[in-house]
Amino acid sequence: MIAENLISDTIIPLRTSDTGAEALGIMNEFYLRHLPIVNQEELLGLLSEDEILDNDAEEPVGSYHLTLNHPFVQTRDHLYDVMRLVADHQLTAIPVVDDQRRYVGLITTEHLIRHFAESGAFREPGGIIVLEMTRQDYSLAQIARIVESENAVILSAHVQTFPDSPRIEVTIKVNKQNIGNILASFERFDFIVKATFNELEYFDTLRERYDGLINYLNV
Repeated sequence: MIAENLISDTIIPLRTSDTGAEALGIMNEFYLRHLPIVNQEELLGLLSEDEILDNDAEEPVGSYHLTLNHPFVQTRDHLYDVMRLVADHQLTAIPVVDDQRRYVGLITTEHLIRHFAESGAFREPGGIIVLEMTRQDYSLAQIARIVESENAVILSAHVQTFPDSPRIEVTIKVNKQNIGNILASFERFDFIVKATFNELEYFDTLRERYDGLINYLNV
């Protein structure tokens, strides 16, 4: 997935002649705190809600001094690059430009979240396993071999690092809800299983609680 596939076509960028009050109105309408300022096809910068509040809201935004470091992505940038910049700058939206740095559109965090929510890794049922290890012991190939030896596949994998520590956590989602055999295999290979989340067990627990509530109400 690349940036141009995530562009929202419902949000029009600000012009330099738009006032801060008008910008705030658009932000409130779309639940954003950032909007791009565009002159013709040139991206001038990204305006934040805080910058409007620090200036005169009745003045045109073209007169504002923007403090953000003009973050943007290009149309062919990967989804992970988009996510990194959004996280680094704590953005609610990020502009997209083409190879000539002409403004193409805007990607919102809502679109990013929706993309992940609609991906197979989230929609397909399965089990989640969190492994703890050191950086030098990490091998996704080995982890995949263990999972596949139990006739399962990894739907997604995420590695979390910790500052000033060689420890990492590897979270994988597999396409099986009954993950007992997979856990046993990990333990045989001396992996530390820090946590597991079984969707089937979770829904069974919800069903038990629901049945218990109904029984209580019927007493």
